[in-house]
Amino acid sequence: METTVLLNNTEITAAAPLVQARKVCQVYDKGAAGSLVVLDNVDLDLRPAEVVGLLGRSGSGKSTLLRAIAGLIRPSTGDITFEGRPVTGPNAGISVVFQSFALFPWLTVLQNVELGLEAQGVGPEERRKRALAAIDLIGLDGFESAYPKELSGGMRQRVGLARALVVRPRVLLMDEPFSALDVLTAETLRTDLLDLWCEGRMPIESILMVTHNIEEAVLMCDRILIFGSNPGRVVAEIRVDLPQPRNRLDPAFRMLVEDIYARMTARSTAPTREGLFRGTGIALELPRVSTNLMSGLIEKVAAEPCHGKAVLSPLAAHLHMEIDDLFPVAETLQLLRFADLESGEIRLTPAGMHFSDSDVDDRKRLFAQQLATFVPLAAHIRRILDERPTHRAPARRFRDELEDYMSEEQADITLRAVTNWARYGEYFAYDEDADLFTLENPS
Repeated sequence: METTVLLNNTEITAAAPLVQARKVCQVYDKGAAGSLVVLDNVDLDLRPAEVVGLLGRSGSGKSTLLRAIAGLIRPSTGDITFEGRPVTGPNAGISVVFQSFALFPWLTVLQNVELGLEAQGVGPEERRKRALAAIDLIGLDGFESAYPKELSGGMRQRVGLARALVVRPRVLLMDEPFSALDVLTAETLRTDLLDLWCEGRMPIESILMVTHNIEEAVLMCDRILIFGSNPGRVVAEIRVDLPQPRNRLDPAFRMLVEDIYARMTARSTAPTREGLFRGTGIALELPRVSTNLMSGLIEKVAAEPCHGKAVLSPLAAHLHMEIDDLFPVAETLQLLRFADLESGEIRLTPAGMHFSDSDVDDRKRLFAQQLATFVPLAAHIRRILDERPTHRAPARRFRDELEDYMSEEQADITLRAVTNWARYGEYFAYDEDADLFTLENPS
């Protein structure tokens, strides 16, 4: 049944979804470590004349869902359809713009853009005509004979966009298309893309984009699906009713950004693994967050005008940090009980305020105390070192333990994280050359 809705102040008829995903799950077998659930029962509708954003932390399954919709991977369970037909592989009606540009360095701009048309069997004359039109559309007229190495990052991403548009897809999928660009270049490309979309100059009907930038999602999207982690799932859907072009300083814009921050830091009642990060006990997966970043964030929140409490949205804007930069630092402080995160705010605990007021030696002692109390892997390594007469233990021993619960890569990240934190707190030492933990430095 068709219904009339208001989109960008224009009445349109809501047709059947172009893309539908129902109960999509993606599970990877980790052998002895069990299985990793990347996506859990995800539903999604993408209708004509809308831009939909998938917003969430890295590792929440957004890109996995995008690749499944593109037909690049098959989900473990669930159904994905395009125009009512099951997606079983790449489809001419769906194009993808990747984060990494994905251009062939030995081909010119024109040849890179023509590739998709050549794969479709389009003749040379028509292929050239359509490729030149796409290059002109995205603002690279005059660079047809240039090679990727001669182009800036923003220009290379424009080539990727032209290559996606030249095949005239109905749906454009974008996987963090601006995240590899500097701030100014990303802003220019966003604005140009929005202008083309709002003016109806692109040969597409809908856009589905992955992002971890909250302001970017509010700036570009008509609907935003917020993804939670462990496992990846849709925890909220937000409709953005602000007319285009949108003003970042508009109170309604700022209010929506702050609401999303609050939703993404709300304490979840969903059935997930306990804790901020995947796993429990010594199997808790830890992020690579430096103690310098942790100390800096504590000092920023403790100082004027915050006085121990700050709203994350303006804090992130002031620090020029996106959610994948800010959230791991803030969540690690929460893990160590230096801070508390809830409803879009960060509040320092008494331990956090004590840390900010202390000198270097007292900070180290307090950090070691919190590490021993709240990070089981750190306490486990220290206990083994205390029990051994030599007070030494090979790091390989603990790496093997972790690989019983997580991937080899994540085990390495986790062990490096706890090693760096322990070094700062002088809780135990690590010899890189011998790959050996010791108690030589701690008193």
